[in-house]
Amino acid sequence: MTQLNPYLSFDGNAEEALSFYKSVFGGEFAAVMRWGDNPDACAQFPDLDKNWIMHIALPVGESVIMASDSPTDYKAGTNFSVAIGPDSREESDRLFAGLSEGGNVTCPMMDMFWGGYFGSFTDKFGVNWLINHSERNA
Repeated sequence: MTQLNPYLSFDGNAEEALSFYKSVFGGEFAAVMRWGDNPDACAQFPDLDKNWIMHIALPVGESVIMASDSPTDYKAGTNFSVAIGPDSREESDRLFAGLSEGGNVTCPMMDMFWGGYFGSFTDKFGVNWLINHSERNA
């Protein structure tokens, strides 16, 4: 079954925010990756603080709150996306093609260094979407 989860963007305080949510909801982080872990980060964002969070995930019941520190275009109040975890690459491609129609693709579906099959876009209504299939989703 495809999962829909909130994905929040921050301006350098993602770890602080998710630690606060963890203190309220409980649990443990399922993932923590820093921008310094990304082999392309230095070339793409030379002034980026490599200790900033690239991805952090906190399971809450059947859902997951995910977040990152955004190296570009951070704007409070619009700092969220809907993250989709499809069960297959084919479902990922179908959802990406359908939801991105008439919108703005920021990253086409592709294999990523963390092992996911990932793409992102803003749909024609201004909603940001992230699609990531991994064998853990399946």
